[in-house]
Amino acid sequence: MEIPSTLVDEFQQNQARRNIAVIGAGPGGLAAVKLIKDTQQFKDGLWTVTVFEARDKIGGVWVPAPPTQDPPVTPLYDSLTTNLPHPSMAFSEFAFPPGTALFPPASAVLAYLESYAATFDLLPHIRLNSPVLSVARDTAAGKWTVTVRSGASQAEESDTFDLVIVANGHHRAPRIPNTPGLAQWLAAKKASHAAYYRNPADFGDARTVLVVGSGPSGQDLVADLVAAGRTVVHSSTGAVPEDLRDGRHKVRGRVAQYLDPSSSRIVFEDGSEEGGIDRVVLATGYKVDFPFLAADVLRAPALPPAAPPLPHILHNSTYHVFPLARHVFPLVDAAHVPPASLAFVGLPVRVAPLPLMEAQVRAVLHAFAHPAALDPAQEAVAVVSRYEALRAEIAAKRSAAASAAADPAAKKTAANPDDLDRPDDDVRGDALELAIARAWHRFDEPEAQYAYRDELHAFAGHPERVQPWELEVFNAKGVLREEWRDLERTGHADEWVRGVGAAGGKEGLEEWLALMKRLQKRAEERHPERSRL
Repeated sequence: MEIPSTLVDEFQQNQARRNIAVIGAGPGGLAAVKLIKDTQQFKDGLWTVTVFEARDKIGGVWVPAPPTQDPPVTPLYDSLTTNLPHPSMAFSEFAFPPGTALFPPASAVLAYLESYAATFDLLPHIRLNSPVLSVARDTAAGKWTVTVRSGASQAEESDTFDLVIVANGHHRAPRIPNTPGLAQWLAAKKASHAAYYRNPADFGDARTVLVVGSGPSGQDLVADLVAAGRTVVHSSTGAVPEDLRDGRHKVRGRVAQYLDPSSSRIVFEDGSEEGGIDRVVLATGYKVDFPFLAADVLRAPALPPAAPPLPHILHNSTYHVFPLARHVFPLVDAAHVPPASLAFVGLPVRVAPLPLMEAQVRAVLHAFAHPAALDPAQEAVAVVSRYEALRAEIAAKRSAAASAAADPAAKKTAANPDDLDRPDDDVRGDALELAIARAWHRFDEPEAQYAYRDELHAFAGHPERVQPWELEVFNAKGVLREEWRDLERTGHADEWVRGVGAAGGKEGLEEWLALMKRLQKRAEERHPERSRL
């Protein structure tokens, strides 16, 4: 008996039907739903997408909120601006509005994301007030069971999905160093993480504040507090002690010990001390955290064993997720977690995030549509090669640092080779393995992030490639931001960007590039030692 062709077609369509869950409606989640909607499978009704967002608005970390929860739902502080010029951090098909501040404040980024969602009609696919409670693998059914708390009823609801894209960000769980004595300062309310900071008024009548950490938030907090008339002691790994601004800005090295809180004294690794410390703010970063992933999918917190071989289950060291192919796809027991069924978007740091997340999503959707495109053996070789390269690099840095520390002339300026404060207590293990974990998703060399982005697009069969100006702007971001802040201080910023980008498309981009060249020229005139963009 011949089966009617219509039944065959219907069977094949049912076999091709896939439900996709996205966790988080921040930039990564929004990029995911937009690009899913662009696929032919979605347009043919074969793919569906549902985004689960815990908060009552889209935008993720860019949605402001008071620090009332523990930890706060966002670390967004009042003075936050981007640390990249917006042309280099925008989605590929959606520029920031003409005349936007070159380094826009958080409110402008949120408006941009809301406009992106409205323009591409993403909101019907997003469930707000729906925190994900668990994501578990049903191996027999070959599905993921996602359980959420419904915003309307607060009841738990579960549904099954073929693909889960994890895009919940990594700025929620504060990382607290295990520096001796710090716990007592935290208990005495004399120390807190930067996640709780909003503006200098948070510190009341405290006159001297110790800021620990030299990342973007640490630098912003120092600028805020100095501008507010506070005395700031800035602790930065490997820093050479220096007093600036008539002693109101003191640069110091790593903290070795917090003495009794009542003494208000801090000891640094070079043996020097600072007294009169009224408050401490820890700009020491955040943990990678996925509390909803089942224990048989992701072991956390856990430092993976040395490789090779690769472990058969994902490990979250709180610094990295391992092993992942291309920083995205699980490389574990494929019978339990097929590599093209679960994807992590947004783990890399020190990158231009939005365009990179777009590239990651394109790679995810290609692998989802064509699972055989991911060759686990080749991907495992690439992961082990990266591991061995990092291990050798870090071991060499440690050896050089040890030699420098033994030299009295170099000891004061020798930086810690890992360039980070002491790890927290959540993860313990071999120091070299911890250093590898910290470096795993970190792109220290700008060229590396852009090569990675091109590799993702090549894998996805997408024609987009990084343009030379992107690397040039990324390398000049510090000079550009300094000059832009000077324009803001002198009241000239608005006139510089008025109408810039109005031509739209490629011409609009050229207008922004011309503006940044002007800004670079201004920097060269004020500081002749600056290099040309």
